[in-house]
Amino acid sequence: MIQEFKKFIFRGNVVDLSIGIIIGGAFTGIVNSLVNNVIMPFLGVLTAGVNFEAIKWDLGWLAKALGNPVPEEGVYMSIGLFINGIVQFLIMALVVFLMVKLINKVKDKKVKEEEKPASKPEDVQLLEQILKEMKKQKK
Repeated sequence: MIQEFKKFIFRGNVVDLSIGIIIGGAFTGIVNSLVNNVIMPFLGVLTAGVNFEAIKWDLGWLAKALGNPVPEEGVYMSIGLFINGIVQFLIMALVVFLMVKLINKVKDKKVKEEEKPASKPEDVQLLEQILKEMKKQKK
């Protein structure tokens, strides 16, 4: 059973998946920082100082209309945080797309190299030449 477990753990797919998860977790932190500290403030400047994290939609009116009490802190739909999440997703999707494209390009190149016909060994070529000469002499 231990041997089977070792075999399972060290299969290429499991190790690759583990590495991908670890790198993905680290990369998520980088993307979150990029979005929160670079992109969103830049968009805020372009949109006359709008702080996207502060964009909220007050739903207190809906609670009142339904006859429910409204908490002191209010009820809000955080549209700005949703926009932030969309930007993060788009960046992650772009990076994954570019990585897959690069991997496919490398694989295609490798397949093309494997498809090239291998040249015959020198001894086989020499034997073929000898055979041709022998056939010429018989004629």
